[in-house]
Amino acid sequence: MTTAHVHETHPAIVTRLKRADGHLRKVIEMIEAGRPCLDIAQQLQAVESAIGQAKKTLIQDHLDHCLTQVVGPLPGKQREVLDAVKAVSKYL
Repeated sequence: MTTAHVHETHPAIVTRLKRADGHLRKVIEMIEAGRPCLDIAQQLQAVESAIGQAKKTLIQDHLDHCLTQVVGPLPGKQREVLDAVKAVSKYL
């Protein structure tokens, strides 16, 4: 059995995903109601954006906390490499 693994950002991620869930439900309703494609596409964009931001936040949080804990203290040059990986991952 795994132990609870909760980070400070998790409540905000859950909120974002619940918002995405609401948008997705709205998209389904809009399609079923025969709403215009532009309106549907705008709602789909909102869903995609919310999920993408949740994923990005989760990954950044993992790199900032979990990876750092596992690696532990590093000498200067190695720390620079790890910090660079964490920084460049923000652009994914």
